[in-house]
Amino acid sequence: MKKISARTITITAVMGAIAFILQFFEISIPIIPAFIKLDFSDLPALIAAFALGPMSGTIVCAIKNLLHLTTSSSAGVGEVANFVFAAAFVIPAGLLYRRHRSKKGAVIASLAGAAVMAIVCVPVNYFAIYPLYYSVLGFPEAAILGMYQLILPSVKNIFEALLIFNLPFTFVKGLLVSAITMLVYKPLSPLLHGKRN
Repeated sequence: MKKISARTITITAVMGAIAFILQFFEISIPIIPAFIKLDFSDLPALIAAFALGPMSGTIVCAIKNLLHLTTSSSAGVGEVANFVFAAAFVIPAGLLYRRHRSKKGAVIASLAGAAVMAIVCVPVNYFAIYPLYYSVLGFPEAAILGMYQLILPSVKNIFEALLIFNLPFTFVKGLLVSAITMLVYKPLSPLLHGKRN
């Protein structure tokens, strides 16, 4: 069994704390229902997955959501969703980058991670997360559907809404996080790997 270094533990913990802070900086998108917001808290997780491996990236996702539980207004439902989607992003990205450590490999890994996260968001939301909103938080399905219909009245049901709104939104979010990662990863790399310039 590979021994985990103190540096790996420390960097993972710091990235988790940064991700937690970034969760508070949410951006509302006018063409998306108000309860779906854009944030960049997956950025430290993706950086950790590239630098230290997919396990580290996944732990960053767990740390940020465990910390966020202390301020949550969603009874943990939002945190579960955030963890599942972020893990679906960083695990495939981290695994692919581990095999192809190059700029091209990073781009392919990021695109794959964003695609997996977008695809996963539809069934997970439909079969697990939204039903929890209905039952745990008491948000009627009709009310949630109505928020989608305010933007696009022709939407007939939640599954259709997820395909039209959530899937592309989640993919674009993954692309944005990936683009920022490409810009900052190389300058951060010496620090993350303990190397001096």
